[in-house]
Amino acid sequence: MKVEVQSLDASKKGSIELNDAVFGIEPRADILHRVVTWQLEKRRAPTRATRERSDVARSGKKFGRQKGGGTARHGDRRSPIFIGGGKAHGARARVFNPSLNKKVRALGLRMALSSKAKTGTLVVIEALDVEAKTKLLAAQIQSLGFGPKVLVVDGDTVNENFARASNNLVGLDVLPAVGANVYDILKHDTLVLTRAAVEKLEARLNG
Repeated sequence: MKVEVQSLDASKKGSIELNDAVFGIEPRADILHRVVTWQLEKRRAPTRATRERSDVARSGKKFGRQKGGGTARHGDRRSPIFIGGGKAHGARARVFNPSLNKKVRALGLRMALSSKAKTGTLVVIEALDVEAKTKLLAAQIQSLGFGPKVLVVDGDTVNENFARASNNLVGLDVLPAVGANVYDILKHDTLVLTRAAVEKLEARLNG
């Protein structure tokens, strides 16, 4: 698959041949759903259990007479109605640590990239060489017509000037190639890859 390469100032920079094994496969909704679900569940923090009546370290001795005391007939101080007692119907501990085969995760990423290429929302640019000025970058992004939500993926590291300029731009997210993932790719309207990002992703997914 051949795609035109452009710069941030909309000038043409030739073309690049994308690997069909990475950018040209048919997307499947079930695979993409499995990977996105795995990603979102993986980011959930574990929940801590509250101490219930049997977990509280207090005496189990009956502290008052059964009859004649003028109070309720309590068994011990672990009851939830007392300060320091156990929690009634407390939260249970939950650990979110799902597993998903590496081959399925890699396949999902290839399908996410292919879906962007198939719908024409994949853009390849030469590099992220730009002056560290937010106003200038905002004007360039608007002139390119990428859409309201844009994900830009660079090579090993993100260009420092581009990262600074894009820091305050709403709807523009930047990642290095190693951070490219299915969820972020699918939730953005346009995927922008640099030449370096294409090389890194093809090396990562075609091995």
